Amino acid sequence: MTDKPVRIPGPDHPITITPTAGRVVVRVAGIAIADSDAALTLQEATYPPVQYIPREHVDLAQLERTAHTTYCPYKGDCSYFSIPAGGERARNAVWSYETPYPAVAAIASHLAFYPDRVDSIEILGA
Repeated sequence: MTDKPVRIPGPDHPITITPTAGRVVVRVAGIAIADSDAALTLQEATYPPVQYIPREHVDLAQLERTAHTTYCPYKGDCSYFSIPAGGERARNAVWSYETPYPAVAAIASHLAFYPDRVDSIEILGA
C-alpha cells in the first residue's frame, strides 16, 4: 500500500484507454525505437492523447533507465528512460507506469514517449 494519495478517474478527470487504430512508429536519430500494431491510446482529461506501446515492441537496447521518477495520483509511480542516440534532448524521453493503479492497469508493461524529445511518433494506417 502507498502513503500517496490515490484518485480514481471520474467525471472531473476522465481517463480512457483504447486500442490504437493503426501502427505506431517512434523514431529517434533515424532509428525506429518502437514499432507496434498493439499500442494503446490513453486520453486523460483535456491533455493530448498519449500512445502507450507494449515493451516487446520497443527496442529496449536503445533505452537507458534513469533515476528520475514522478507520481500521478491517477496512475501511480512513474519510471523514466533516456534514449542515448537522441542526445541531451532525449533525456527522460520515455516513461512507464510499471505497476499502475487498477483503474489504468492496461498500461502496465507499456512505454510512452514525449513527442518533443523524439523525432517522430507516427500512427500509420489509421
